[in-house]
Amino acid sequence: MENGISIYPGLDNSLEENLALIDLAASCGIQRIFTSLHIPETNVEALKKELGTLMQAAQKHHMEIISDISPRTLDMLGLPEMNLSAFRMRGIHTLRLDDGYDAGEIAKLSQNKQGMRIQLNASTMTGHFLTELLQAKTDFRNVDALHNFYPRPGTGLSEETLVRKTIMLHKAGIRVGAFVPSLKKKRSPLYDGLPTLEDHRELDVALAARHLVALGIDSVFIGDNLPDKEELQSLANLREDQITVKAKMLTQDPVQQELLGHTFTARVDEARDAIRAQESRGLVSGPIYPEIIEERKPGDITIDNENYLRYMGELEIIKTPQPADKRVNLAARVLPEENFLLDYITPGRKFSFLFV
Repeated sequence: MENGISIYPGLDNSLEENLALIDLAASCGIQRIFTSLHIPETNVEALKKELGTLMQAAQKHHMEIISDISPRTLDMLGLPEMNLSAFRMRGIHTLRLDDGYDAGEIAKLSQNKQGMRIQLNASTMTGHFLTELLQAKTDFRNVDALHNFYPRPGTGLSEETLVRKTIMLHKAGIRVGAFVPSLKKKRSPLYDGLPTLEDHRELDVALAARHLVALGIDSVFIGDNLPDKEELQSLANLREDQITVKAKMLTQDPVQQELLGHTFTARVDEARDAIRAQESRGLVSGPIYPEIIEERKPGDITIDNENYLRYMGELEIIKTPQPADKRVNLAARVLPEENFLLDYITPGRKFSFLFV
């Protein structure tokens, strides 16, 4: 996945803190940086002084710079008119167009020959405006989209809104990103986090990011401006092609432990009472003997033992309570706070476990 961090020259962090963040993110394998060049609280003189140094640091690590701009940006940077070359010369690769640009202007910018990519505001996109972009001959090969973040509590998107707008953009072949907050250092002026989804305002990066992946988001950015290494690493470890849930290992059997380390596909013939792994029986590396036999509760991860004959190795995540069965081992258990992610393991989706 093409995930990223955020830096805001002229706001909160010192130049040294932002440079250290770029180096740390790059060491974790993160290759994108979001920045904004039209935040009202920005110290414009500090921004102008620091921007070049930050862009050079990012270029050293071959990181993509995405800049959020509006017509106000031209005044901040002292540009007389919209000039893509001027942004490119500053080390910016992608322009995220906020308010103030109509479909014709966006289409023209998308057809540029300077190698600049254009990014749409996914949160404000409508079907009508998308049609206008199509009619204006926007080059969607040169376009992606990124949802807003929402500093004020109570203003973040609902899950339904994010999914609806993301699906609309996906149908046009446009990849979509979104933001999660950091719980380490929140950005001014409100210090209440910078999530896209309101539900994520107090969630840690790892869980919020994996939820966005489950919702179909293609790239995830930390909106706040000084995440720690653990948050960055959890972002770097994201997989867009599968849902990963944290779980507690219960079995001591190496055969079952090895099986639990695989990636699975939820069977398309969805069972009423459990999520069934399509491949698990074919992945068993040895005999599975009876071990932990207990009543099965929602979130329990079970593996059929040798008493189930040809079903040995059947791996399931329990959805509805079931009685203990001598043929079924309780192998692991999804963490309670992660159980909601199981709703997104729909038929045909891949899933895996992260054991803690």
